[in-house]
Amino acid sequence: MTTTNQPRHALVLFSGGQDSTTCLAWALQHFEHVETIGFHYGQRHAIELEMRPQLLQKIRTISPEWNQRLGQDHMLDLGIISQLSQTAMTSEIAIQMQENGLPNTFVPGRNLMFMLSAATLAYRRNLNVLVGGMCETDFSGYPDCRDDSMKALQVAINLGLDTRYRIETPLMWIDKAGTWKLAEQLGGQALVDLVREDTHTCYLGQRGEMHEWGHGCGTCPACELRANGYQTYAKNRR
Repeated sequence: MTTTNQPRHALVLFSGGQDSTTCLAWALQHFEHVETIGFHYGQRHAIELEMRPQLLQKIRTISPEWNQRLGQDHMLDLGIISQLSQTAMTSEIAIQMQENGLPNTFVPGRNLMFMLSAATLAYRRNLNVLVGGMCETDFSGYPDCRDDSMKALQVAINLGLDTRYRIETPLMWIDKAGTWKLAEQLGGQALVDLVREDTHTCYLGQRGEMHEWGHGCGTCPACELRANGYQTYAKNRR
């Protein structure tokens, strides 16, 4: 059982995207030991997984302290997710809104399964903080990104594992412009450049042209959020 007087060691859900990279930097600022976990679930934008190793290597160069604190990376195969549901995130289908008001990029249960899998690994690794990039401010309405969902999941995990884990979601109440700003506050221009040049967020998995805000198709919901957030962030810096 994890007790509250133990050192706070974190496990970050790290996809290789903008949000998870910013969350990793946040964790490296706040905890003395940080590990990362990624998931292969048949995602259409699997290129994000290809970005992860170089991101982890480059983030070590931003701060000697971060380099010392950053520990082991873990990858899990959660292919069962794509077997359970067909979505625009796991299949070559057009992105559109559904009758329930959610875009068909919503993968039911994905973040819940991610967090539960992370908690199971954390149990074995003696890590007592789970960090995720869920956000209720600039998001597509996914119910498993909401603060209430994460709080309820924290209770369920702690009851089921007899632990005292804490789920941290540093981006929950800030928009994408705020996420860019947080990256600057955590790692300066070096981290902002790393997010722009090396992270991947595009749902269609396109690297292609380098835009002001980074690589991507520029039209999917993820690219639009990222681009609009960067434009607001850049405007406020002037």
